[in-house]
Amino acid sequence: MNQTEKAKAFGALHRQGDPVVLYNIWDAGTAKAVADAGAKALATGSWSVAAAHGYADGEKLPMSVLVETAKSITAAVDLPLSVDFEGAYSAEPDGAAANVAKVVEAGAVGINFEDQVVGGGGLYPAERQAARIRAIRAMAEGKGVPFFINARTDLFLAESDLSRHAGLVDEAIERGKAYAAAGGSGFFVPGLIDPALIEKICAASPLPVNIMMRTGAPDVKTLAKLGVGRVSYGPGPYRSMMEKLKQEAAAIYSLL
Repeated sequence: MNQTEKAKAFGALHRQGDPVVLYNIWDAGTAKAVADAGAKALATGSWSVAAAHGYADGEKLPMSVLVETAKSITAAVDLPLSVDFEGAYSAEPDGAAANVAKVVEAGAVGINFEDQVVGGGGLYPAERQAARIRAIRAMAEGKGVPFFINARTDLFLAESDLSRHAGLVDEAIERGKAYAAAGGSGFFVPGLIDPALIEKICAASPLPVNIMMRTGAPDVKTLAKLGVGRVSYGPGPYRSMMEKLKQEAAAIYSLL
């Protein structure tokens, strides 16, 4: 498949009630392993890619390294790739679009694009984030790629008190609608794990909803019944792999 065909195929995988499952990767090697395991598409996790290169999350990883990582993955594996691009390394719409263009040129067919002010605290007003999405969409259309913009809201991830999540749902729904109108393709709500709230957002969202697996989250089959269109694993795979590596190394060194 060429890039346009991959982008169309990736978008078609997002079906409400039959979600695409993305077990997040961080380099070409993990991409090949997950592809061999039966994945239909691939997605990086920003935390994982940064950690694999010795950086903290939050756009501390040089953008050039992230773009080169994307290139190495698309060169190694012939599956659609979505890149977790955080805040696109720019607060301004034009800057964000120019940076995402580099991801498109690397062969990716989608991004995660979050509404938190990276390094600054808080979230962008919905109108400001929508303007950034519009700029990215216009850039992608200019390149002729039906690029998948997974518009992420950090409302729930930023609120550690789960009892307050119900009070954030209405704002999340409004943000989702604004992001859809601006050209978003999916709506990502990491941090949300309450089944009733997930179902409410899925019912109201004009875009397929993405849930991130974490402790306490429903399993994939339950999420499908709630209407979710995409399930991802975030930094979980990286943390699991690093823990296994440490355990195996410790077992060896304990014998010396």
